[in-house]
Amino acid sequence: MSQLREKLRGVFGFPVTPFNRDLTLDLDSLEKNVDAMTHHPYCAIVAAGGTGEIYSMTPDESVQVVEVAVKATQSRMPVVAGVGYNAAIGADMARRMEKAGADALLVMPPYYINAPEHGWIDYYKAIANATGLPLSLYSRDWAAFTPDQVARLADAVPTLQIWKDGQGNIRMYQRIMAKLGDRLAWVGGLGDDCAGGYWSIGVQAFTSSISNISPAIALAIAEAGQTQNFTRLNQIMFEYVHPLYSLRDKLRGYEVSVMKELMELLDIPAGPARPPLCAVREDHKAELLKLANLFRHAKP
Repeated sequence: MSQLREKLRGVFGFPVTPFNRDLTLDLDSLEKNVDAMTHHPYCAIVAAGGTGEIYSMTPDESVQVVEVAVKATQSRMPVVAGVGYNAAIGADMARRMEKAGADALLVMPPYYINAPEHGWIDYYKAIANATGLPLSLYSRDWAAFTPDQVARLADAVPTLQIWKDGQGNIRMYQRIMAKLGDRLAWVGGLGDDCAGGYWSIGVQAFTSSISNISPAIALAIAEAGQTQNFTRLNQIMFEYVHPLYSLRDKLRGYEVSVMKELMELLDIPAGPARPPLCAVREDHKAELLKLANLFRHAKP
């Protein structure tokens, strides 16, 4: 497990899950996209994660997505598979993801938003006990933890190896990292636009939705962050990332919809997002076209 943790430095590629126009899985396009992504030096691929619309899919569909991702990577890099819902479904998914060839699991928050501490510890333990794979816990939305809670969770779940922050609370994340030290691998997971804050406190990797449309930009963000070149990092943010996230912030769900429609404009198959996510509105299409042109000619 420690060997895997050491590999996870730089950029996690975060492929979307392509759908056909009737919203069925487009596994051929997924295989093509993942194959293309894994020819770039990302540290891992995350299949059926948040950007991959895990909660719009059935567990069976998520397993199919991971099977295709594993096939497409051809062992070029680890595949991290999303699991979640509740303890029973999450444990069953964990077993099936391990059988499908995943190298680690990204555990989404439990379905119940007001669980007591012993309840959510039992949720993570159930998934951990179902598999020998290392776990990456995704701290997002209601799954927010104090440093002491993270320490107790790490004690209770020895296979917890990776912490993916989706809160964006840099103050709290830094305290968690100080409390746990090198017990876990620390990953920035809220968005490419938060990379500056994450790299400033010493994460070893970040998850990038921009990896779908511009490997060069995603890797340039990582290089600038790893070398602490914040002048360069801020330049990339100003030129490419902030314009993209300005549009993504205009409507809930756009973090997926905008990326998928940009991919289509850049001739990368993605298809529509599944409900309850919606398509980019007509009054935002001009801005979307400008972004497509920006990323088509990007030279970070």
